[in-house]
Amino acid sequence: MAERQEETIKREKGRLLNFIRTRVNNTEDAEDILQDVFFQFVDAYDTIGSIEKATAWLFRVARNKIVDSYRKQKVRSNQMSFVQAADDGEEPLMLSDILPDLGQTPEDMHFRDIIWEAVTAALGELPADQRDIFIQHELEDRSFKELSEQYNIPVNTLISRKRYAVLALRKKLETLYDEI
Repeated sequence: MAERQEETIKREKGRLLNFIRTRVNNTEDAEDILQDVFFQFVDAYDTIGSIEKATAWLFRVARNKIVDSYRKQKVRSNQMSFVQAADDGEEPLMLSDILPDLGQTPEDMHFRDIIWEAVTAALGELPADQRDIFIQHELEDRSFKELSEQYNIPVNTLISRKRYAVLALRKKLETLYDEI
């Protein structure tokens, strides 16, 4: 029995890894998923039935593991505490703190477009003072010191305005993240 398992693993390893790699951005994550699939395969081998069913079973489990990994990433990104980062007083919240880290697949690029449309709409709903500071600091890459001198406003006030803007954007984008 172990010999048949080994044979199936050797035969399907390359195809299965390629299948996973096309759906997962990180090679290490793809290899981890592959190992999980094979572990589950060895553990459940007696219940699979025939060798013909083994290949379909492996790909179905791989697909499920990929979905699970995306769900875990989503949970991890939703659990990040943006308020804590701002309350540390070390650094202000940044746009990158509320946007997911997407790859370069067509699907990721589509999500990026959807997110930017939502960010643009949400920016339009912010109070003018928050929106202006956010845009100038985050998108135009101007320093708080420079903005402080221009507007004759203390740096801490500017940081606070940007923090409120980021928190408001985060709140408005939460439903979009849940959908994605």
